[in-house]
Amino acid sequence: MALFRTSLSQRRWANFKANRRAYGSLIVFCVIFILCLFAEFIANDKPLLINYKGSLYTPAFQFYAETEFGGEFETEAEYPAPEVQCLIQSGGLEACLDDPEATMQDIADGDVDGAAVEAGWILWPPVPYSFNTINYDVETAPSAPNAKHLLGTDDQTRDVLSRIIYGFRISTLFAFAVVITSSLLGILAGASMGYFGGWVDLVFQRIVEIWSNIPSLYIIIILSALFTMTFTLLTILIALFSWTSLVGVVRAEFLRARNFEYTRAARALGVGDWTIMFRHLLPNAMVATLTLMPFLVTGAIGGLASLDFLGFGLPASYPSLGELALQAKQNLQAPWLAFSAFFTFAIMLSLLVFIFEGVRDAFDPRKTFQ
Repeated sequence: MALFRTSLSQRRWANFKANRRAYGSLIVFCVIFILCLFAEFIANDKPLLINYKGSLYTPAFQFYAETEFGGEFETEAEYPAPEVQCLIQSGGLEACLDDPEATMQDIADGDVDGAAVEAGWILWPPVPYSFNTINYDVETAPSAPNAKHLLGTDDQTRDVLSRIIYGFRISTLFAFAVVITSSLLGILAGASMGYFGGWVDLVFQRIVEIWSNIPSLYIIIILSALFTMTFTLLTILIALFSWTSLVGVVRAEFLRARNFEYTRAARALGVGDWTIMFRHLLPNAMVATLTLMPFLVTGAIGGLASLDFLGFGLPASYPSLGELALQAKQNLQAPWLAFSAFFTFAIMLSLLVFIFEGVRDAFDPRKTFQ
């Protein structure tokens, strides 16, 4: 918190807030992202809270067998099933196993013992479907938007809205992880090349030239055939092929600033090289670095979506916006899939670009917003 008490940090924050588009985009993105972080509370096929015979249960966070609610199976309760809902609401009435719909109607009409009728209730999240919930009540797949599925379902009868909520979280976390990892590598390499120069600069330039010309997409496709792709593995692979984009601008800034008077004065006072690089020179290189941040973030999101679209990205068990775009391509008769994918990417990428533009301008001492 002390960082934000300095006059420089306060000026940068004031400049960022003065940029209304960037500040508004930050608020909107933070609200959406925080909601998606708690996706299990918003879209889930397991109730948030159950009251059964006076006891409270939290199925969204804990395993409960069907026998806990008077059922017959030791496996986890299928909460969307009418039988399970009838058992919970009727206090384990055995007639629910034979004809749950008739029993539920009896409960509603008051034809069942009142003590059993008032035994339980179920609190569902706003969207009672998870990203992998298959709705067997849907007659056609994909199905058009309706009261139960606000954005319709895909060709596997999974709710599109819930997949977007979970997919937004996965894509954003993936992009941030890739950008942080690749930025650390790129800034470290560019700073070393620009500050030390000589053989360090020469060797690193050859490495960057070779590495940047490697066809990253083909390498990832080959590795996806050899290994099972996971979130961590894919993050490392994308970061390893994207760090070179920052090397050039960081190197140029350090080459320019290493002969400034304050740098020479720091050397004369015995300040260490790494202290000079990251305490005195790096802040001056942040403007050029932040200029590329929007492209790195949007590139990471687009890269993940492209790999998922081609089938070489995250496993099918992950909610994927790229897989939603693939379904839109394969189901042209279902335009809601295409519209959902397009507007999700458009809103997400636009908000991120506006935010990073504001951050870049806030770090630029030549720009001051009124």
